[in-house]
Amino acid sequence: MDMVNVVYNQNFDPLGSIWLSALVAFAPILCFLLCLLAFKMKGYVAGFLTVVLASILACVVYKMPFSLVGASFVQGFANGLWPIAWIIIAAIFLYKLSVKSGSFEVIKQSVMSITPDHRIQVILIGFCFGSFLEGAIGFGGPVAITAALLVGLGLKPLQAAGLCLIANTAPVAFGAVGIPIIAMTNLVEIEQYAVAGMVGRMLVPLSLTIPFFIVFLMDGFKGVKETFPAILIAALSFTCTQFLSSNYLGAELPDIISAVVSLACTTIFLRFWRPSSIFRLDDLKDFSNHKQLAFGEVFKAWLPFILLIICIIIWTQPWFKAIFESKPFLFKDIANLTEVPANSFWFAFKPILDEAGTTIGFVKTGLLHYTQVTVAFGSTIGGIFDPNGKAVGLNLGLSFIVQAGSAILVAAFLTIFLLRIKADDAADCFGETLKEMAMPCITIGLVVAFAFVAKNSGMSGTLGTAFAQTGNAFAFFSPMIGWIGVFLTGSDTSSNLLFGTLQQVSATKLGIGEALFLAANSVGGVVGKMISPQSIAIACAAVGLAGKESDLFKFTLKYSVGFILLIGIWTWVIASFLGVMIPDVVALAKH
Repeated sequence: MDMVNVVYNQNFDPLGSIWLSALVAFAPILCFLLCLLAFKMKGYVAGFLTVVLASILACVVYKMPFSLVGASFVQGFANGLWPIAWIIIAAIFLYKLSVKSGSFEVIKQSVMSITPDHRIQVILIGFCFGSFLEGAIGFGGPVAITAALLVGLGLKPLQAAGLCLIANTAPVAFGAVGIPIIAMTNLVEIEQYAVAGMVGRMLVPLSLTIPFFIVFLMDGFKGVKETFPAILIAALSFTCTQFLSSNYLGAELPDIISAVVSLACTTIFLRFWRPSSIFRLDDLKDFSNHKQLAFGEVFKAWLPFILLIICIIIWTQPWFKAIFESKPFLFKDIANLTEVPANSFWFAFKPILDEAGTTIGFVKTGLLHYTQVTVAFGSTIGGIFDPNGKAVGLNLGLSFIVQAGSAILVAAFLTIFLLRIKADDAADCFGETLKEMAMPCITIGLVVAFAFVAKNSGMSGTLGTAFAQTGNAFAFFSPMIGWIGVFLTGSDTSSNLLFGTLQQVSATKLGIGEALFLAANSVGGVVGKMISPQSIAIACAAVGLAGKESDLFKFTLKYSVGFILLIGIWTWVIASFLGVMIPDVVALAKH
C-alpha cells in the first residue's frame, strides 16, 4: 500500500457560505438536543449518535481524513475519562466513605443545627461550599460533591442536581485556580489582570442574582421574602469579595476567597436570625430531636472534607507541582512516525513515560514536518493546523500525581486511616463507586469525544466565525460564543482557548477594548456550564440519576437560555454606553 503523509488544514467555511457552513456545524448540537429533549434517550445513546454524526460531517463536509477523525475521538474519549471521570470517581468514593463511617449523619445534623431550612442549606452547600470547590478543583467535582450532600440532607435527586448546576455558574469563570482566564490570556499574549478584572465587573449582576434565583426556584417569591436577609448576606458578601479580589489580586483566588467569606458571614448571621417558617422538600417536620453536637463530633464528621480542602490547597501550590513537573522527553526516531496509509482508519498512539515517571504521553503517529516531539504539560503535537497555520494538538498527556482527582483520592485514603474504616468496607465503597459510575463515565467520554471532533475538524471555529460576522451587534453575540463553546466542550478553559483569539481580533476590528470580549467569552461560558452534556452527565451520576440526563437537561435549559440573553444585553450595554468599565490592557500591563 502506498504511504502518504497525513496533514489536515482546517477550513472554517467548507461550503463557501459561512452561515450555511455554520448550519451544518450546528447539526450535531441539534441532534444532541433532539435526542435528549424530544426522544428522551439516555445520555450515552445521545452522546454516541451525536459523535457519529459529527464524525460523518467532519469526513464528508470538512474533508478531514478518517484517521484523524478517529484520533480525535480517542483523544476526546481519553480526556473524558482522565482527568474528568477520575475526579468524579474519587469524589463519589470520598462521599461514600463519609456515609459508611457514619460521619455523614453527623454532617447532616451539623448543617441542620445551623438551619433546617432547605432554601438556606442549598445556599450554604450548593452556592458557598460549591464555589470553594470550583475554585479549588473544577472539572465537575463541585457539582458531584455538593449534589450528593444535598440529597443526603433530604432534597430530591433531580432538584439537588439542577440547583447545584445553577449555583455553580457564578464561580466557573475563576474555576480551578483561575485556569480559564490564565490559559486564555497566555494564548492571546496579554496580562491576565485586565481580563480578570473585567470578568469580576461583568459577573456582579449574575453573582448577586443567583442565590435569590435558586430560592425562587425552590419556593417562589414567598421563599425569597422569608429568607431575604440571609440570602442578601450570602450574595453581597460573595459578590463584593469576588469583585475586589478579581480586580486587585488576579484570577487565581476570587472563588476560594469569596466562598470562604460568604460561608462565614452567612453562618454567623444565622446565629442571630432565623426565617419565620421552615421550608423543607421532604416530610421532615419535627426538628426537636436534633441533639446539640460537641465540637469534636462535628470536626470528626467533617474531617473527610477538611482533608479534601487541605489536599487541594497543597496540590495547587507551585512548589508541589514543581516536584512532579513533567520533564521534556525528546523522541528522536521521528522518521518511523511520519507516514500512514492514505484514507484509512489507521492510527496509533505510542506510549512514552517521561523522566519524572509521572506523565505518560501518547504520541500520534502520522506527524508531518516535525523533527522532534516534546511530551510535556501543554505540548502540542499533531498533523492538524488551523487557518492561521497554528498546530492543533493531538496529544494525550495523562498526569497521574498532580491531577485534582489524585488529591481527592489521597484525602479518601487519609479518611480511611484517620476514621479507622475497615479495609473491607473501604473496598465495598470503591466497588460500588466503580459500578455506579461505569455508564456515566462512558457518557462523559462520548460527549468529550464529540467536543474534540468538533474542535479538531473546525466545526467549533465555524460557529464562532459566523457570529463574528455580525458587525456591531457582535457585542451581543460575543458571550454566546463562549456559551456554545462550553456547551460543546464542557469547560470554560477549553472554550476560552477555542475562541479567545477570535474574540480578540473582533474587538480590535470594532475598536472596542479587547478585555471586554475576552471576558464576555468566559462569562457567557459560565451559564453554558449548566447545560453542558458533560456537566449533566456528572450531576446525574452523582445523585443516582444515570440514564435520566434528558430530565435534568430540560430543567436547566430554559434558565441557561434566559441568562445568556441577559448577559448578551449586558455586554452590548457595556460596549455601547459604559466603555469606562473596560480596563486598559496596555496600562495594566505597564503597571
